[in-house]
Amino acid sequence: MLVSDAQTPVSWRTRPRSFVALMGLYESNYIRLGWLAGELAQLRGEYCSRLPGDCDLLLTVTERAAYTSTLGLTYLLPGTHGPTPYPDLRVRVYHDAHLVEAQQWSETHRQPLLRALRRGAERELDQRWARNMMLNKWLEYCVERGHRFSACTEPATGA
Repeated sequence: MLVSDAQTPVSWRTRPRSFVALMGLYESNYIRLGWLAGELAQLRGEYCSRLPGDCDLLLTVTERAAYTSTLGLTYLLPGTHGPTPYPDLRVRVYHDAHLVEAQQWSETHRQPLLRALRRGAERELDQRWARNMMLNKWLEYCVERGHRFSACTEPATGA
């Protein structure tokens, strides 16, 4: 198993934003989500990673099948009426292929860069690129902040 996506050998030249490059991005997402959650095929239920000075990070397994899992991944942003989930991603894990795809994210974005990224994606391939580049960078950010999900992580309660 690869520890870093920077060590992933590339045996072909690919055009940026192409389907082939998108599959490479899905592979990178799998590696980065593994940094956060360990063995992805073993995840069940809900997990919450809490760090001082950062928002709670919530991972929820919503569907399990033989070769795939569907997860919800979001920050819980503090608000006047309780925590607000954002960016509220739906993520599909393909266990056999070692790929992770961001399938859906919030309908509206308060963050201007995410709003512009979503608005600029007209074709389906562009939309997939936008969602999955965001997921890729966010996963790296969460790991750098110190977030982790594991058997020791507190299960989420009342989130």
